[in-house]
Amino acid sequence: MKTIARTGDENIATVYVAEMDDGRLVEFVESVQPPLPREKKWVLIVSTLYGCPVGCRFCDAGEYYRGKLSKNDIISQIDYMVRSRFPQGKVEVEKFKIQFARMGEPALNQNVLDVLEELPKLYDAPGLLPTLSTIAPKGSDVFFKRLSEINEAIYKDRFQLQFSIHTTDARLRDWLIPVDKWDMAKIAEYGEGFFRNGERKVTLNFALAEGMPVEPDVLRRYFDPGKFLIKITPVNPTCRAKRNNISSNITPDKDNYETIDALKAVGFEVILSIGELAENRIGSNCGQFISNYLRERESIEGGYTYHLEKVCENNLVRG
Repeated sequence: MKTIARTGDENIATVYVAEMDDGRLVEFVESVQPPLPREKKWVLIVSTLYGCPVGCRFCDAGEYYRGKLSKNDIISQIDYMVRSRFPQGKVEVEKFKIQFARMGEPALNQNVLDVLEELPKLYDAPGLLPTLSTIAPKGSDVFFKRLSEINEAIYKDRFQLQFSIHTTDARLRDWLIPVDKWDMAKIAEYGEGFFRNGERKVTLNFALAEGMPVEPDVLRRYFDPGKFLIKITPVNPTCRAKRNNISSNITPDKDNYETIDALKAVGFEVILSIGELAENRIGSNCGQFISNYLRERESIEGGYTYHLEKVCENNLVRG
């Protein structure tokens, strides 16, 4: 793997663009969460596919699909960022999150599971917290069965599972995520089996867009608030969101939301996660795919404004 470009702010987030041995490009991210120092929380976001075949309406990674990353290709992204800051592999960070969420739906790549099995052996990292965010594509039952087995055997309370829901309206959800996928009933059934008392709740994520309803009664019909929590995030400014006229219902200048109050009223724990505005300008958030932006060159208000710096570094890929 050769890192060929990067952009960002050391104190917020950095996006790396790398070229693999076969010439395909991949992106990965490291970020912190001000005001927390890196020793408290450090987040790595890695790609699992070259692009993505799903085509979510607000995600810039949903084009130019070029296949799956190998286990070593995924690990090489992690290893580059870890060894750059912790050359000996001793990651002295209280919460060391590795999110399989940059480019690609992870459940479409069985190699992700091999990485999860190997991760604890690669680094001395007591704070390791892998995070898998998924739409749960139809036909991925074998993936999720093995994921549950790996979690039970290795991680237990040190793993975070998140399902991307985005709206409780089934018709609109099919438009937003235009592939066959698990419905809420099946997600609930799997999550019930995945959850263990005393461990982390399963997360239901909603990138809250204008005109995309989130009905508390519908969620309560399927999901037990004792086992599932709700995470609300903005819709990030992307080329595809602009093209599809999707705007965020979550803004940094607003503190109170009726939807959040209503979800809490029926018993759900709700996390509002907005992050730093600079992450949009850097393009470090989920769905923001810098390589796509460089091809499209669209003007996106609030997104992709940081300069992309070319670098030339040869990086060791773990074999």
